[in-house]
Amino acid sequence: MAELIWSDQAFSDLENIFDYIALDSRRYAQYTVQNILKAPERLQMFPDSGRHLPEFPNLPHRELILGNYRIIYRHDAEQDMVKVVTVVHGSRLLKENFLTE
Repeated sequence: MAELIWSDQAFSDLENIFDYIALDSRRYAQYTVQNILKAPERLQMFPDSGRHLPEFPNLPHRELILGNYRIIYRHDAEQDMVKVVTVVHGSRLLKENFLTE
């Protein structure tokens, strides 16, 4: 079973998502962030279940789609680790510099 790790950037993204949604509804902000935190748990058993990034098919990163959000991660099979790199809104243009760790 792969170890699931969240990058500092991913946690920062979650804080920003929470703050933005909380402007309208603190309750819905908590619900959204909790669902985003829970979604990658399945990657511990199935680390390659996400799809490759359409914008960058040659990179080792994959993504899970949860509602309006893209949870971008990288699986390191040698270390048996899945690292959530960033969480971005689906309407944002994904740039390669978002994927630096």
